[in-house]
Amino acid sequence: MSKKNRERKYGSGEVASGGAETTKFYWILGAVAVLGVGIVGYSVGSKALSPTVSEPIEMAGLDDPDELMQVARGVMKGDPNAPITIIEFADFQCPGCGGFATQVGPLLDAEFVETGKAKFLYYDFPLVSMHNHAFLAARASHCAEDQEKFWPYHDILYRTQPRWSTVQNPASLFEDYAEDLGLNEDEFSGCLKSDRHADVVTANMQLGYQLQIQGTPTIMVTKGQGVGRRVTATLEGIREGIALLQSGE
Repeated sequence: MSKKNRERKYGSGEVASGGAETTKFYWILGAVAVLGVGIVGYSVGSKALSPTVSEPIEMAGLDDPDELMQVARGVMKGDPNAPITIIEFADFQCPGCGGFATQVGPLLDAEFVETGKAKFLYYDFPLVSMHNHAFLAARASHCAEDQEKFWPYHDILYRTQPRWSTVQNPASLFEDYAEDLGLNEDEFSGCLKSDRHADVVTANMQLGYQLQIQGTPTIMVTKGQGVGRRVTATLEGIREGIALLQSGE
């Protein structure tokens, strides 16, 4: 794959990965009443005929918490047994999420994740009404996850957000970033040019709607099986939220 149009070469940005979080977080649904509203019934419309899915897909049954939690899943970083979980619902095309990932994220890793005090759980919440490439970017990150490179790819997408978010079709750039990370190019391209992981991204969006999330980044902290506490998307806000959890308030 040619790189002649690439403006510059990006490093891997490697971060220790915990892999996909497979625990069914029923406790997260305790944050709000599950009303069965949201994106059930979303359709890709005219793009249903396209091999590359870049919008939420139509899925039945996601208003049922049991069925929703069979599909929705976050990607975890850190020690699975860490006592605190920091949860983010985010959109790769959201400038605020980019700022959180590049400025706050490394500090969170150093203070909480790498020390084993907390694990970090990332959920897709692309704001498709205003960010036309956000759903495809989320799918691309899961295509990278297939090759155990979710977090390095996550970092590249946020670092390069001003570039890919402004082009008409970012697919070739997404493939370039995968090449930069040493991914199998054919596997990644085949994944990107399909509907793979559209179900996960759609279900993650539905989970966010069930939690009445309206913007990104939305950050929650929780301890054990407790209900998530929403905090401001700053290092200080997360520290405060964790301190309150630990004090039992």
